[in-house]
Amino acid sequence: MVSPLLTLQPHPTTAAGPVRQLTAAVDVTADGGLRLVYRLQADFDALRLPPATLPAAADGLWQHTCFEAFVARAGEAAYLEFNFAPSGQWAAYRFCASRERDPDAPPPHPPRLQKVRRESGTLIAEILLDPAALPPRAPEAQLQLGLSAVIESAGGKLAYWALHHPRPKPDFHDRRAFTATLAWAPLPTHP
Repeated sequence: MVSPLLTLQPHPTTAAGPVRQLTAAVDVTADGGLRLVYRLQADFDALRLPPATLPAAADGLWQHTCFEAFVARAGEAAYLEFNFAPSGQWAAYRFCASRERDPDAPPPHPPRLQKVRRESGTLIAEILLDPAALPPRAPEAQLQLGLSAVIESAGGKLAYWALHHPRPKPDFHDRRAFTATLAWAPLPTHP
């Protein structure tokens, strides 16, 4: 299943800066995971991108250019946050309520940054979230996604992009920002 192309918008308090367009697409993979593809069209001379490094877990990625995905089952307070830097670094967090990390939950399964490439003024980041990283499937369940990004200009100024900005200040954790939805029923089994 492939989602339509989703367009992220800058928060009204932050300028678009050197970004011309930022879009995302979500596919459900054959094994029941998610494939996220972010496309950033920008003047790259005016952006600050973290240098490539070995893929590894890192906190504070939101302080520089990074893509983010918030994932929850509809009707549940718990949710997951995944951050992916173009450098290859990533972060994964479990929350039991808004901005309240779940102290009893095991760490989420790490995301996999499949590809980061630049082609003619566009940075494309492709990320895979394994089925084990996602909320359990259930009959008639829906998955809600908040797709967002922090984009750092060459001067160090941050712009906050998301599908929806429900607050006067940027807040990607606000569940009203989780506006992309997917059916999340169990996968059919084949004999």
